[in-house]
Amino acid sequence: MSATLPNPSELAAHWDLDPNTVYLNHGSFGATPRRVREAQHRLQNDLEREPVRFFVEKHESAMDRSRKAIAPLLGCPWDQIAPIPNATTGVATVLASVIDQRLIVPGDELLATSHEYPACLNNLRRAARQAGASLVTVELPFPVRSPDEILDRILTAITPRTRLALISHITAASGMRLPVERLAPELESRGVRVLIDGAHAPGMVDVNLSTLGATWYTGNCHKWICSPKGSAILWARDDVRHALRPLVLSNNAEHPKPGRDRFLTEFDYQGTSDPSAFASVADAVECMNALVPDGWTEIRRRNHDLCLAGRDILCQALRLEPPVPDDMLGSISTLTLPAASKSQAAATRYHDPLQDALVDRHHIQVPVWSLPNGTRCLRISAQLYNSLDQYRYLADALTTELRR
Repeated sequence: MSATLPNPSELAAHWDLDPNTVYLNHGSFGATPRRVREAQHRLQNDLEREPVRFFVEKHESAMDRSRKAIAPLLGCPWDQIAPIPNATTGVATVLASVIDQRLIVPGDELLATSHEYPACLNNLRRAARQAGASLVTVELPFPVRSPDEILDRILTAITPRTRLALISHITAASGMRLPVERLAPELESRGVRVLIDGAHAPGMVDVNLSTLGATWYTGNCHKWICSPKGSAILWARDDVRHALRPLVLSNNAEHPKPGRDRFLTEFDYQGTSDPSAFASVADAVECMNALVPDGWTEIRRRNHDLCLAGRDILCQALRLEPPVPDDMLGSISTLTLPAASKSQAAATRYHDPLQDALVDRHHIQVPVWSLPNGTRCLRISAQLYNSLDQYRYLADALTTELRR
């Protein structure tokens, strides 16, 4: 490691992150511990030694092992969990099912917030076009003073024509924890089906799908669970689960396996692919749980506390007020920055020339981007491998760069 860079936490020894980079961007793509990647490689080797036997004799139990491992973190029975590559695929799958069942008709409204992930909004726009419906976008405040502001904005936008609402559990760019536990039952009681985009939530915050009140929920495992890339879950309530089908219908769609629920068989196998990412979710759950004495409860608390401490260091250095209350944050926090001048708004290989400078001159990886309203911002993440010294180093680097 460079002598000028701050040390990560002692737990960073379990990851193979570049020692010459101060990595404060776990939220974008996650990072997988070495032990979990080794478990995935063993699965891949087993698959390649005898592919037919693996898919016929071992595949089903490998997928169920991960379902059973992650179910306690989701608060639902294991056999209600479908494996998918990512949360965006989960959103697209639900919307395709809704269109196929004609649950949305011309003149209906679909609702989303201005802080929803762009890829998910793209799929929502396509669904609206296909159904002849319209998309209503609720502008969320940022900074925000309380969850009530979010609740009021969304509920005020509901009309008799609203049929479906896509709501983030944790907003990606602004890093806010939305009050989905209050929103979902209220919207559903008004006849609005709720699809929760929980891309960041599993492993970051408490999730209890059995009591949440939403119709569908999708979330990534490769972010805060730290499983290999391409592992995520899709959940559906009992009354709609058997109508939910994958985007690709493979052989089991015509010939379901005797004694096994079609929901499981159809999502398990959608044609030949490498199933090792989801099959390694169980190893990620077990590995992370063993890193600290109190397991996942401590991981969530520790990351949340580290995120708040890192945010406060940056706020003090940049003379900022925290834009989001502590109880609306998980393990990511977004801060507003001064707008870039015209001379600064040059070509950039990242989102913003400031991010280029942080990477090139300070070896810091942290996202700098703009919210939908044009507000320039920076988002930090906190994972077990991070340390307070890394946020102090970022604060010094930002002070230097913003003075340029």
